Amino acid sequence: MTADGIVGEFLALKSETDADLLAMQCGDFYEFFAEDAEFVGDELDLKVSEKSSHGSTYPMAGVPVDDLTPYLKALVERGYRVAVADQYETSDGHAREITRVVTPGTLLETTDPTAQFLAAVVAVDDRYGLAFVDVTTGAFRVTSTEAAATARAELHRFDPAEVLPGPTLREDDADADLLSGVREASVTDHDPAAFAPGRAERRLRDHFGDAALESVGLDDRAAVAAAGAALAYVSETGVGVLEALTRLQAYDPGDHLNLDATTQRNLELVETMHGDREGSLLATVDHTVTSAGRRRLEEWVTRPRRDRGVIDCRLDGVAALVEATLARDRVREVLGDAYDLERLAARATSGSADADDLLSVRDTLAVLPALADAVTDSRLSDSPLPEVVDRPDAEAAATLRAALDDALVEDPPGTVTEGGLFRRGYDDDLDDLLDRYEEAREWLDGLADREKARTDITHLQVDRNKTDGYYIQVGNSETDAVPDDYREIKTLKNSKRYTTDELAEHERELFRLEDARGDLEYDLFRDLRDRVAAHADCLQDVGRTLATVDALASLATHAAGNDWCRPEVVEPGPLVVEAGRHPVVERTTEFVPNDLELDEERGFLLVTGPNMSGKSTYMRQAALIVLLAQAGSFVPARSATVGVVDGIYTRVGALDELAGGRSTFMVEMAELSNILHSATEESLVVLDEVGRGTATYDGISIAWATTEYVHNELGCKCLFATHYHELTALADHLPRVENVHVAVAGDDDGDEDITFLRTVEEGASNRSYGVHVADLAGVPSPVVDRSREVLDRLREDRAIEARGTETGSGAETGETTQAVFDLSAGEFGSESTDGGGGGDALDPETEAVLSELEATSVAETSPVDLMSRVREWQERLDDGG
Repeated sequence: MTADGIVGEFLALKSETDADLLAMQCGDFYEFFAEDAEFVGDELDLKVSEKSSHGSTYPMAGVPVDDLTPYLKALVERGYRVAVADQYETSDGHAREITRVVTPGTLLETTDPTAQFLAAVVAVDDRYGLAFVDVTTGAFRVTSTEAAATARAELHRFDPAEVLPGPTLREDDADADLLSGVREASVTDHDPAAFAPGRAERRLRDHFGDAALESVGLDDRAAVAAAGAALAYVSETGVGVLEALTRLQAYDPGDHLNLDATTQRNLELVETMHGDREGSLLATVDHTVTSAGRRRLEEWVTRPRRDRGVIDCRLDGVAALVEATLARDRVREVLGDAYDLERLAARATSGSADADDLLSVRDTLAVLPALADAVTDSRLSDSPLPEVVDRPDAEAAATLRAALDDALVEDPPGTVTEGGLFRRGYDDDLDDLLDRYEEAREWLDGLADREKARTDITHLQVDRNKTDGYYIQVGNSETDAVPDDYREIKTLKNSKRYTTDELAEHERELFRLEDARGDLEYDLFRDLRDRVAAHADCLQDVGRTLATVDALASLATHAAGNDWCRPEVVEPGPLVVEAGRHPVVERTTEFVPNDLELDEERGFLLVTGPNMSGKSTYMRQAALIVLLAQAGSFVPARSATVGVVDGIYTRVGALDELAGGRSTFMVEMAELSNILHSATEESLVVLDEVGRGTATYDGISIAWATTEYVHNELGCKCLFATHYHELTALADHLPRVENVHVAVAGDDDGDEDITFLRTVEEGASNRSYGVHVADLAGVPSPVVDRSREVLDRLREDRAIEARGTETGSGAETGETTQAVFDLSAGEFGSESTDGGGGGDALDPETEAVLSELEATSVAETSPVDLMSRVREWQERLDDGG
């Protein structure tokens, strides 16, 4: 085919797919042409050639067939969809067709140990259906929910590499907001018909069996629609792992701790606020020795359980491993020999596993009995570990391991088509071929010595290359002595190459045997790989077992090395922590432990104290201790009693979203709204400086009303840090509210030379220490000094004269404008002075507002009504001023 023909074929195939790029096999290379070549040249730093043919010039870039995988991986991990067209032989020569489309959610060739989920989400019958498929492990999880917030949280929790939104989710702005919970995901438009519940159900039954949906309790149309669409997408991309998707798992989000996307981000579970893995909770407690173990640990950290039985079982396993140091070390040593069996099973079922992969399967299956021996240690025998290790079918695993051991050589070649894969004795036909092959090789290996003896030529050798095949090479000094049956095939500078009829005949026989051996071994290998694939369920069971033990050992290793304690988990119950610490911060600083008590009588703590004193850390550590306990982990404390909660909700900071039209305050209020609508009596709520993003009066009003609503309506456990000292008075009126503060030393006489003790004590803080913090932050001395002067005058209830030049009528008459803050009334105002008296009289509107304020009962006024009145009073005062 001409070059123009190749480019024409490339462009024709490219028009058949909606992929971003096409890699087309041309012999031993995958080639990119035209714009695709220029693109991959820039993205992957590939050399781009200019090829001319029949007067046309076009760019071309290529990679060897065996080297395509890393380039595919690099492109797909950057969010591009790549179609692959493979070449196959025909009676007329060869042809090409697109065999698969590799996308971020269907990339098999990943080396990233984290889970790689493809997600489908759809709205049906006022419910959201969600399906999460990891083609690298065969995981397939499905759920549904009525709450958009829950759907958003699940998307954030699974962190999919690619998302397939249902048809309405791209059209309805309210539903489209679901995708805001997805980080760095590739959103792909998928055939809307694939989300039709009826069509989706038929596809699921065809793949998993007629009774599959009933057996897993999947009777929700939204969930079925999402699962069917995900399955269709995997099939249509040609990824080849449908056989690995053997286990459809329906789950209830309510089985796990409710963690919305904001809370997952605020608590820095898997990455910090800056997007770094290091410094996150997961990175801190991760001491796993396998990729699958790390994935399991991440699942536990991001999806803690609410089932006390599951929690206690994990805690029992961790506790046993904490106590049995030598046994724990042995368990981790054994696990260190394990490969990622879940992903190896998927590679086997997809037909992409090579001989090294199958040897890795064999070696990992050998870990199971070794692990069983390790957990029979007397100090582990009464723990859940033996039962966990006993779950897979050990007999089936041992049989498969023995079959692989009998079949494959220890150091197989890099490809599965050239032979040399199997041991002697594995197959009789192969053994017969090998016998004849070795006879042919022996004849060729001895040819040089025989010819030297026959011809008396000393400079004679027999060798082989791809161009000439087998040949006899004779040095130029002795070419006159070659016999008549030598036929010259090539002349070199110092020698000549020859062949003979007998050599050619043996060469043809050897090549025929090599081809036959390669074909037979390839057939045998595919049969062996299919046998491994048929045991995918067993392999995944073993893989999950190894991952579970690895995750438990990781938690035990961290607990033992950092003096963590086993929490007493109760349901329901209080949150009582003695000498609690922040699990991440304690690793980088000398940490001051603090106690915490939240129960039925003391369920709401107002936390006051200076900036930078540790209020946020104190509240976050409380949330993380609860989360770790419900994940089944020990916790950073001297002792802890943790009542199971149904969710953790946090509002601890907001980033401006001006590009999206949302200010810091709007984000803050949206997050607060989600908490007040989602939290229940069984939740833990953490609020940090609610209301600070707006004017002082509005902020105090919102914080006040929020406190009342959480206390009176939700009745949940709550930690609320605030700089609004007015709120501390609520402890005198709301029975479950208590004040605590972060202590400061050197404050007895108003001394600004203070020290933050980072110790939480009972009662409210008496000052905010903002000026001192400004000084610590390096604010210029003139500003700090002036701030202290203003603060002193405010404390003395004196008028502050604003510095600067006034313009307008006041400046013309020599009047000065003074900002006045009346500490007793808590109001800002202004007054004009011209040297005369009489400036203290209140105008009628102000007197009316004060009368209404005095007559208002905070306890009997709803938060919404109270906020509305405050706004009205402020507007009236502003108009009057």
